[in-house]
Amino acid sequence: MPDVVLPCLDEAAALPWLLSRMPPGFRPVVADNGSTDGSGELARRLGAHVVDVPHRGFGAACHAGFLAAAPEDGVVCFLDADATIDPRDLVEIAAPVLAEEADLVVGARVPVGRGAWPVHARLANGLLVAHLARRTGVRLADLGPARAVRHDALLALGLADRRSGYPLEMVLRAGAAGLRVIGVPVSYRPRIGRSKVTGTVGGSLRAVRDMRRVLAA
Repeated sequence: MPDVVLPCLDEAAALPWLLSRMPPGFRPVVADNGSTDGSGELARRLGAHVVDVPHRGFGAACHAGFLAAAPEDGVVCFLDADATIDPRDLVEIAAPVLAEEADLVVGARVPVGRGAWPVHARLANGLLVAHLARRTGVRLADLGPARAVRHDALLALGLADRRSGYPLEMVLRAGAAGLRVIGVPVSYRPRIGRSKVTGTVGGSLRAVRDMRRVLAA
């Protein structure tokens, strides 16, 4: 079954719920990006495989977790560690890749609950999705963080971004390489703990700058 990469920065409040709902056979790989709240130690106690990632950056955490993954079936999932998406939804996300019907599946967020997906973040995401469609022909409703991908296919893409542009670069390069990219809807809830990116205007602006750099490259 798949390994699940969980990029993590100070998510101790969310990890118990998140790891308790990991589907049977899905192995959590927590990429601890310098947490100061004991997230890494907590994840180990809860049975997760933990990778310490000293180089700060969302993409750095994602890629280190990916390199540490060793899925038996060749499929790796990605999921934010903030409990906005139920890990049990990974079963549906991973299914098309496991069935060899897709190479990359992206969870399209459907907000559930007040404040689950701030307007400024949703608008920025919409612009990026439209640009992606024009650039590569890949048509998605969202560039969400919940994903499943063939390990060998992602490794071959040679992703270089180590900041917030990593998720966009993944889809851009997949589309350019002719991989089969599809989306499936997933419920998106208010996060547990403090947001570092989309929950704040400043964080969203930094993410947009990172993604513009990826598009320019």
